[in-house]
Amino acid sequence: MADSAPPQELPIRDSMIRLGQALKLGSLVEDGAQARTVIEDGLVKVNGDIEERRGRQLHDGDVITLNGISVVVRTES
Repeated sequence: MADSAPPQELPIRDSMIRLGQALKLGSLVEDGAQARTVIEDGLVKVNGDIEERRGRQLHDGDVITLNGISVVVRTES
């Protein structure tokens, strides 16, 4: 695991967020169409595993990685 930078935190208001929404909120993609493309192309990992479901539910502590950039989901409480 050669990730040099620790994941940035991605604060969310609810208890979960869907993968496509999280990619946009975390500024990893510009829009939903780009989110769909990178997910379908197998470029997105969740907790180290390739994830191809745009609707995958993410919860506090889940880590999303795209192009070597990682964000960790954090619920605001």
